[in-house]
Amino acid sequence: MHRPMSRALGTILCWGLLLLFALPAVAQTRQQKVLADKENVEADGFWIYNDLPRAFAQAKAENKPLVVVLRCIPCEECVKLDDHLVDTDPQLRPLLEQFVRARVVFTNGLDLSLFQYDYDQSFAVFLLNADGTIYGRFGTRSHRTEWIGDVSIAGLAKALSGALELHQDYPANRKALAGKRGSAPDFATPEKIPGLEKYTSRPDYAGNVVQTCIHCHQIGDALQARYLRQGKPIPDEVLFPYPHPTSLGLVLDPQERATVKQVLKDKPLGEGHFQAGDRINSVNGQPILSIADVQWVLQQIPAKGGTLVIEYKRGQDTITQEMLLPPGWRRGDDRSWRVSTWELRRVATGGMLLEAATDRPADLPDERMALLVKHVGEYEPHDVAKQAGFKKGDMIISFAGRTDLPRETDLLVHALGDLRPGTNVPVTILREGREIKLELPVTKSADRR
Repeated sequence: MHRPMSRALGTILCWGLLLLFALPAVAQTRQQKVLADKENVEADGFWIYNDLPRAFAQAKAENKPLVVVLRCIPCEECVKLDDHLVDTDPQLRPLLEQFVRARVVFTNGLDLSLFQYDYDQSFAVFLLNADGTIYGRFGTRSHRTEWIGDVSIAGLAKALSGALELHQDYPANRKALAGKRGSAPDFATPEKIPGLEKYTSRPDYAGNVVQTCIHCHQIGDALQARYLRQGKPIPDEVLFPYPHPTSLGLVLDPQERATVKQVLKDKPLGEGHFQAGDRINSVNGQPILSIADVQWVLQQIPAKGGTLVIEYKRGQDTITQEMLLPPGWRRGDDRSWRVSTWELRRVATGGMLLEAATDRPADLPDERMALLVKHVGEYEPHDVAKQAGFKKGDMIISFAGRTDLPRETDLLVHALGDLRPGTNVPVTILREGREIKLELPVTKSADRR
């Protein structure tokens, strides 16, 4: 994992933007960019760079809270995020100065019992006590390139302020914060996960740092591959990690501290419980500082269903709602934006990228699936669909006899969970107005050709 956090005006700055200003005319390799980032951030001194033990020791000695930013390289789309976070905000610098600040740009050796987050993120913030108690999380993503609906500099400032309030009350609030740490994971650090054993506990800055670094999404890839390797369905808890509140009917305002911006009807949490302006104070007893905190609580609810107890403020009133999430509730989320979905596409769709068609034939019923093939893998092992005759621009209207799979996510779930390994799936497509029947091999295997 790699991609940093900043210095200009005390805000978060990605190396890509930094180098854009510093060396606008010089093209650099990723290796050069990573090394330049290390040099610049260490020279500035505002952030402790890749040294968590030092950061925790300093936080303990100074009785300060700790902010740890995990920043992934490469993720070119995230440069857009940093462009906005680098804007001057009069609240952010003085807030950050009240924390011990640490930035980590790889996950090698990362303590996964403490740092549990959505591994498809490339920008994750932890707000902690020096003893490892988590005050809150910040950093949310629900689209490959667009981020404005999920995070903002104002939202980060409010999360930092909330963490300072919790730190002021600590340890009296220790019990309420206990649920912000998860149970012990199956693997203590990323390089112990099957498939990642070739990596060491730290990347090689003296050699090829990029190739020896474990990126965030590789953790998610490896956890998925465990099940594929065993020929088992991927559990919904792994396939749909950290469900986004929007999938349940709550659109939260990224500019605020877990405040409802819009309620979507016909969703589990959108049926008359909330209204715009409601500010969530706690979920299942845990203080909430951001959208990411809500997602953490949701991650603890099993796919078979469970209860949410949400306390929120509406005007001068404090309201508590208890709601039951039904079995299969996670599947309402969308996983197509995730980097780790590329490997699932190899397995389930032969390397095709699909999206719901916006320009449907007039004679195709609205209830009929219509998935447009946006991309077909050209090279092994992602070229299975190409070899089977699929082309960019095809429209899938039937898959394995199913016509009720409106999203790519729905098709992936069906292929990964319901089809036997090695199945040749009948697929009906529309191409230039003609209906064509093809067969697609679904490998359902972690093994590549």
